[in-house]
Amino acid sequence: MINSLSGRLLVLTTIFVMLAEVLIFVPSIARFRQDYLFNRLERAQIASLALLADDMIDNELEEELLQNAGVFNVVLRRDEVRQLVLASKMPQPIAQTFDMRDATAMVLIRDAIMRLVRPENEVIRVIGAPVQQAGLLIEVTMETAPLRMAMIDYGIRILVLSAVISVITAFLLFLAMRAFLLKPIKGVVGHMQNYAAAPEDARRIIKPSAGVTELREAEEALKTLQTELTQALRQKDRLAQLGSAVSKISHDLRNILTSAQLFTDRIEASEDPVVKRMAPKLVGSITRAVHLCESTLAFGKAEEPSPTLTMVRLADVVEDVIDSERLASEGFDLSFSDDVPVNMLVRADPEQMYRVLANLVRNARQAIVSSGTGGEINVRAHEDDTAWWIDVSDTGPGLPAKAREHLFTPFQGGARKGGSGLGLAISVELIRGHGGTLELLESGPEGTRFCICLPKGDGAV
Repeated sequence: MINSLSGRLLVLTTIFVMLAEVLIFVPSIARFRQDYLFNRLERAQIASLALLADDMIDNELEEELLQNAGVFNVVLRRDEVRQLVLASKMPQPIAQTFDMRDATAMVLIRDAIMRLVRPENEVIRVIGAPVQQAGLLIEVTMETAPLRMAMIDYGIRILVLSAVISVITAFLLFLAMRAFLLKPIKGVVGHMQNYAAAPEDARRIIKPSAGVTELREAEEALKTLQTELTQALRQKDRLAQLGSAVSKISHDLRNILTSAQLFTDRIEASEDPVVKRMAPKLVGSITRAVHLCESTLAFGKAEEPSPTLTMVRLADVVEDVIDSERLASEGFDLSFSDDVPVNMLVRADPEQMYRVLANLVRNARQAIVSSGTGGEINVRAHEDDTAWWIDVSDTGPGLPAKAREHLFTPFQGGARKGGSGLGLAISVELIRGHGGTLELLESGPEGTRFCICLPKGDGAV
């Protein structure tokens, strides 16, 4: 109960109401003390009237008047003459004097608190103004013990009443908050749980109905989120079905094209000049189609496995990539170079790093070869305190503007005619698995440069 929102609301409301009552209690007890002293002054004034009416009263009557007034003596100043009207023996000297005529609120509060914390019985002098303008001033002497006991009794009654009011107020506020706030919140939570059970079902989307403005805004925001999520899930389901269909079609199409590729071997052996001229184009087209099918099948498989990170000598990986691409570019005016420190070790999966670099270098080689002009491909690397940096650059014709817009998007970011755009999409996914980034730094008539960043720390770039 105490850990629930309603329980904590009940406890906090009680505490705050009690705090408010305590703040009211302090001036209230000061007011009670002031009224108590004024009452003693009025009683003393009334008792003095008996003496003023008859100068000859006996000692017993005088003592009775003082006891009824609750004072030891009464001094009345009339017409600038100070007169001791009633008097009796005081048990001890006067300890303090309080002038009630010009006392401020802060002074009254201070004196009341001091009286509560001082338990000893004292005799005090109290000065005030007579009622009905019956003189210039009246002063009495009295004990503080009855005053303090009366203040304590009044304070206890105030605190008990405050506690009762606090509990009742807290309970009523709790019922109101439960009706206007807690129940709608539970309703929203129930809608969320119901929607989570079947997010594809549009009937489970919340319908805003709260009367409280803030809750209504929350329900509308939740409705928007649920609507967008339901649409996204439906779109994802359709894409998954489409991807499955494309994978099946690509699989069968690859088998058909592979068979067609076998027949092209015989066609190339034909002596017909027209066939000789057309055969290479046919072979190239079929080869690209087979490659597209294989790439589509590879991309449609499960996600790439997590990289097995080890300390790899980067120069060895770069050398293997360049050697493979150098064989593929024989007969073309194309050169390869690298600027990788021999002893430079990077934390990476060697197989995945080879695939990424091979992809970048192969794309650069194909771009230069397709341009019909010579060029150079360079791989360089360096490191700093935070990361390893690997640059792959070429002097090719640069990437088309359309390719740069969707460079890392599957089937949209092909850098050359007939390309599927899957190579870079797979490469950026592999580098992201290392916690790093793959970015295109520049591309233009002077060439293209990609940069790989692998962080040295545990956090990703």
